[in-house]
Parts: sequence; C-alpha cells; structure tokens
Amino acid sequence: MYLYETHVHSLNGSACGQCTPKELVKAYKQAGYAGLILTDHFIKGNTSVPRDLDWETRMNMYYDAYMDAKEEGDKLDFDVFFGIEHHYGKGKEVLIYGIDLDFLLEHPELNTARIEEYADLVHEYGGILVHAHPHRIRDYIDPNFAPRYDVCDGIEVYNASDADEVNELAVQDAIKLNKFMTSGGDVHRVIDEPKLGRAGVGFERRLKSGKDFVSALKNGEGQIMFHGEMRKIQ
Repeated sequence: MYLYETHVHSLNGSACGQCTPKELVKAYKQAGYAGLILTDHFIKGNTSVPRDLDWETRMNMYYDAYMDAKEEGDKLDFDVFFGIEHHYGKGKEVLIYGIDLDFLLEHPELNTARIEEYADLVHEYGGILVHAHPHRIRDYIDPNFAPRYDVCDGIEVYNASDADEVNELAVQDAIKLNKFMTSGGDVHRVIDEPKLGRAGVGFERRLKSGKDFVSALKNGEGQIMFHGEMRKIQ
C-alpha cells in the first residue's frame, strides 16, 4: 500500500506553518509514506506570501514552496504533488488537486472569483475540489454557512485535527451525496506532532503525478486512513 498525505502546510506558503517543505518531506518519508500533496493556504487564506506584489510574483513565490519540497522528494525517492487550500468564505475551505503553476498564472481572476467560477476553472483544467473539514468548529468559521458541496467532487471525511463526531458527519455527507472521500493530517509541524502518520489515502500502486491522484480518486481506487488505520473508500 502506497500512502499519500493529502493535506499539509509549510511555513514557506502558509502563515500558520511551522516547518519548511523539506522538513515535511523528510518527516513523511521517515513515517513510511510514499508521498504527499503540499496544500499551503492560498492567496485569500492564511498565506505567508506578501499580498502587495503583482500576481506573477506572488504565484511564483507560492509555488516555490512546492518546488522546494519536490527537490527534496526527488532526492529521497518520495513523491511530492502540488495542491492548494482555498478559503472561499466564512471560514470554509476547499482543497484543490490536479492543477499547476501554469493554471495559476493563467488565472489572476482567482483572487476575486466566486466559488462557482473558481470551481468551473479548476474543472476545465482537469482538476478537482475536495471540501476540507466541512464540519469543523472554530471561532473563525461561521456555523450557519453550509459547505458548498455542490461545487465539490469529494469531501475530506477524516481530518486529524478534528473530533471523531465531526469527521463522522463528513462521512455521512459523502455517502449521502455520493462524493468520493479523502483523509488528511492537516499537519503544520513535524516536531512533536501526533497527527503525523494518522491520516492519508493509500493506493495499491505508486502514483505518477497530481493528475494521476485525481484519476485514482475518480476511479474509486485506494483506502482512507482513520486514526492510523485503513478503511476502504466507499
């Protein structure tokens, strides 16, 4: 089983990150993962990229975190794919997979696009949207603002930062709406981090790219990890 982390943050791209992309790669390699998808907070979220720069400069700075991680991954025979975590309003966020730097550079309107427009652009490029921690309870999240599942392809049904009852609500949502499921650690640090190693999506084959990850999810491949144990994706 090749295990991939699907939700992780570095200090290079996320203001809340506490370790470098290379430190993340080393830690996940040591923990037995085959790879990770770096999903730093994007421009409208808790990003560490300065907001007063032109779009091209900002996108290149944001993407540099992924490139640093990939450079380390290549040294260690460890897969690193690119993703983002996008805040679309009221504290709600989506994870986006299957896109790249070219996509970001082509669409400076992402900074102001409504989530429906955002989703259309991602889908046209062959990417997908997975709703992150849809039932999370935090001060910054409006509990009266329902998750926009209508624009999403999947749901993160296990987030290692959330309580079991919250994650189980996401599981029921995914079953009811026939969305595919993912599991993510939402890891921000590697030192003394109990969440590392408790989440991820596993496949019987090694993945080739972020696009391959998208295809595997759409095809119903793999299993999701809950509390360090694997479950078959329904």
